[in-house]
Amino acid sequence: MNVPKSEWPSSLDDKELEELDTYLRRHGGDGDLMLDGVHGLLSAVAVGPLEVKPEEWLHEVLHDAFDDEDEGNRVLALLAKLNDSITAELDVDAYEPILGEVDTDEGPMLSAAGWCEGFSRGIDMRAALWESRLAEDPELMQMLGPVMALAVDEGVLQADAEFEKLSDEEYDECLGQLPEVLVGVGQYWQDRPPTEAEITAMAKPREGEEHPPRQRAGHWVH
Repeated sequence: MNVPKSEWPSSLDDKELEELDTYLRRHGGDGDLMLDGVHGLLSAVAVGPLEVKPEEWLHEVLHDAFDDEDEGNRVLALLAKLNDSITAELDVDAYEPILGEVDTDEGPMLSAAGWCEGFSRGIDMRAALWESRLAEDPELMQMLGPVMALAVDEGVLQADAEFEKLSDEEYDECLGQLPEVLVGVGQYWQDRPPTEAEITAMAKPREGEEHPPRQRAGHWVH
């Protein structure tokens, strides 16, 4: 779908992204999601099998009490706008992942590590549904291939077998496929929604719910 930019959905502008990024960095600790991670989490929620309400995913994003009511209202408004923009951007082929930037010997480079970490945590919010379907339907696993490749390459996920690092070209190719992947996964769950048996199984407690802290560096790049 080719939609004129004038008709694209309202997304956070650079100033708003900087404001939200600054807040998350000021209040985040080891293992907490930064802006790229929050975008990954909300992206997984947007295309997932069942609705995840804000009161659920906000626990993954906010960890400190607000300094005052105005600050709280502002941060919540920015997060709501970020959340709403994802589905709207996917609908008009305007989605771009928010990525981190890391320093290397060759200079700053984009990194999908934070986005992938957030996406993984978004899946974890409906883990039983994702796991049962991934185990039964290789099509969904194949569809998520570019995300999995990036996540393994960045150490967010552990591969069952020895995994060769992606080349720069392969890495960029996987990044470029993310919008298509998200659209496809969202359509998959619309066409094949969770069964009653899967939803019932979701209520059972799972082992190992906690996420180990991970060191992260870099800043947001849109």
